[in-house]
Amino acid sequence: MPSPTTPSLADLLRQGGPVLDRRTVLGLGAAAGVALLGACSAGPGPAPSASPGVWAPPAEPLAFPAGYTWGAATSAFQVEGSTTADGRGPSVWDTFCATPGKVKGGATGDPGADVYRRWADDIRIMSELGIGSYRFSVAWPRIQPTGAGAANQAGLDWYRRFVDGLVDAGIRPAITLFHWDLPQALQDAGGWARRDTAERFADYAGIVVDALGDVDADWFTINEPKTHAYVGHWYGAQAPGLHDPATAVAAVHHQLLAHGLAVRRFRESGARGRIGIALNLLPVYPLEGADEAAARVDARENRLFLDAVLRGSYPQDAIGPEPGQVPADPDAFAALVQDGDLEVISTPADLLAVQYYGVTGVGVTGEQVEIHPTSAATWQQVWPEGLYDLLVRLRDEYPAIPLLLTENGIPDETPELTTDDPYRTEYLRTHMQQAARAIADGVPLEAHYVWSFLDNFEWGEGYQQRWGIVGVDFDTQERVPKDSFRFYQRVIAGNAVPAA
Repeated sequence: MPSPTTPSLADLLRQGGPVLDRRTVLGLGAAAGVALLGACSAGPGPAPSASPGVWAPPAEPLAFPAGYTWGAATSAFQVEGSTTADGRGPSVWDTFCATPGKVKGGATGDPGADVYRRWADDIRIMSELGIGSYRFSVAWPRIQPTGAGAANQAGLDWYRRFVDGLVDAGIRPAITLFHWDLPQALQDAGGWARRDTAERFADYAGIVVDALGDVDADWFTINEPKTHAYVGHWYGAQAPGLHDPATAVAAVHHQLLAHGLAVRRFRESGARGRIGIALNLLPVYPLEGADEAAARVDARENRLFLDAVLRGSYPQDAIGPEPGQVPADPDAFAALVQDGDLEVISTPADLLAVQYYGVTGVGVTGEQVEIHPTSAATWQQVWPEGLYDLLVRLRDEYPAIPLLLTENGIPDETPELTTDDPYRTEYLRTHMQQAARAIADGVPLEAHYVWSFLDNFEWGEGYQQRWGIVGVDFDTQERVPKDSFRFYQRVIAGNAVPAA
């Protein structure tokens, strides 16, 4: 719990008061920030500046630039279902779901949202919504059932049909190559703890790019390497369910290496479109006296990934025994990094995909503390201004690169199917306002994808947490657009977010 002084701080934060200055970890230009956290691997950040105070949205709608992309997102294991159809092999998530007690209600990836069979109807709903792009992931076990060897043509053919259906509907494909469904055979051989898995991923990426690279699309190599490494390999709450921070940081490095290798394969293939990585980033706000601990949390949560991909270096304060660090041996991590690895990881990409859900406070012992109200997902502290902080920090501290907001959303308040979701409409409205604000301040943000298009299998929550703007009756698979769908439809039609 926070220190005794924290409640007044939290109250001020909730009111948007100028408690924090611009030197927050992901918050240059913040309406809320405490003090600049520690130095990045490339050196200290800019000097602090006075808080600009509370930003109030204008009374009129905020328009977005012409050509701005509005999209929605899902992932393969969460929505496809048909987990044994057409030669698909088992993934780590199939194994995790089959382990008693790992997923609420004993849920599995079947039926998901049955997209494998209902994709054509879903594209029609996308067209009704009016999105210009749809982000989905390719299931590695559908393409290579054991993670190596020849391609499973039936899997490639399904994705070909799906991509062609999107293109025919005027919807730009946004293709994620890995969203956590590692083939189980690769996990049995050591998984992301082994360097060889990065090489296997590069081979797989080459197969998919060769098959679909004639389509003008945005490509994403790895989805949230942090979540897969930490939650799956350190916290044990997601597949593969491990509890070893040393394995987690090995998974970080090898996923990032896989990203760089895949970008190079993409270039060699001559594929159309653009490619980058999708990082979930977490603005960090220190409580009183917690600047050093928060700097380390920032390194662990953000700079470990940003610095490697965009600067070709790892921060020195992310891993070790100090409060806020990943509790692994930094020398053992350094030994994983071979000559040339960081050059590969930082191979120039065409875009950076940013995934934003909320923020965190950090106490003096490095613990994450609640400074803003949470959604039904208790890990999600809702603070729209944090998105602005994040985007401006990326503008100011890292090399210029097009930014796409590829996940942004909130779950329903209860597990029951509903179309009445004013909390989601408000979440989307306020975050879209902050995106527009950032664009007006020179942030090169080009797209906003809502998470999620459909209610789906929500990892360890099973079917007990619904994130979709389209509701799904999991018994009948009937689709029911929610009120937030209608709100988003109006935003897209006007290319503007209303004031209220």
